[in-house]
Amino acid sequence: MYELIAANKRNSVLLIIIMLLLVAGVAAAIGCATGGGEYGAPQALFFGALAFVIAGIGALISYFSGTQIIMAISGAQPADPERERQLHNIVEEVCIAAGLPKPALYIIEDSAPNAFACGRNPQHSAIAVTRGLMDKLSRSELQGVIAHELAHIQNYDILFATLMSVLVGMVVLMCDMFRRWLWFGGRRRRSSNRGNQGEALLAIIAIVLMIIAPLFAQIIQLAASRQREYLADATGAKLTRDPESLARALEKIATDPEPLEAANRGTQHLFIVNPLKGKASAEFQSWFATHPPTRERIARLRAMT
Repeated sequence: MYELIAANKRNSVLLIIIMLLLVAGVAAAIGCATGGGEYGAPQALFFGALAFVIAGIGALISYFSGTQIIMAISGAQPADPERERQLHNIVEEVCIAAGLPKPALYIIEDSAPNAFACGRNPQHSAIAVTRGLMDKLSRSELQGVIAHELAHIQNYDILFATLMSVLVGMVVLMCDMFRRWLWFGGRRRRSSNRGNQGEALLAIIAIVLMIIAPLFAQIIQLAASRQREYLADATGAKLTRDPESLARALEKIATDPEPLEAANRGTQHLFIVNPLKGKASAEFQSWFATHPPTRERIARLRAMT
């Protein structure tokens, strides 16, 4: 259990480092291609700084207002403490074990079992569960799901996801700005520097990066998201000391035939199991999957027992 937690943390840090190197490489290549010679470094810094500011503004909006936006999109309503007493009791129990403040609780009136957590830190966090999750899971299985979601909060996964979003946004924005430069200013500049083979080579490299870098950045972001799911599984098992209950819960959620109507492609990565039924990424590992394979998650949890 502890070895898995340590390994998943190391993998997450490695993916962040790779993403930072990608951002630096894209900025340097575009800066040299557009500035050339003595202007290469300033151009690279300009592209990087401008992309960081624009991506950062978008990330800040989602960071501070994301919970309210996500809950509204998902049709989640606050869970009444009297009517949903068992849910509140389970959350309080796991919060005591984790040493966390109790998050806000929401209910999604949908018969498909699923759940997600969001929030910028443990003091500003929320958990949403569907009606189907409470109806179809036993108390110990529901406790395992809640522990998984609290693990996301404890591990600051929303902060990690925000950082990855900013870095991906930087790559995409830099590539987009370079494409516009090529269209509006690059042709004129190339016509006056036809003999400069070195600059032409840099431009070709930058164009190749412009094509593959956004795709590669998204793959890294999704790989990081999958590592955080493995980490939350292991951390949740540590909190309850009952990995089998979480494994059974994942099995029930993954095999339930009902699709979650409130979910969409923009929120699917938040849920404990991909809620879009029939999608290949929910069933097997691929570079573009938002979740690890459920079978692999269950196997890891049962190996802990």
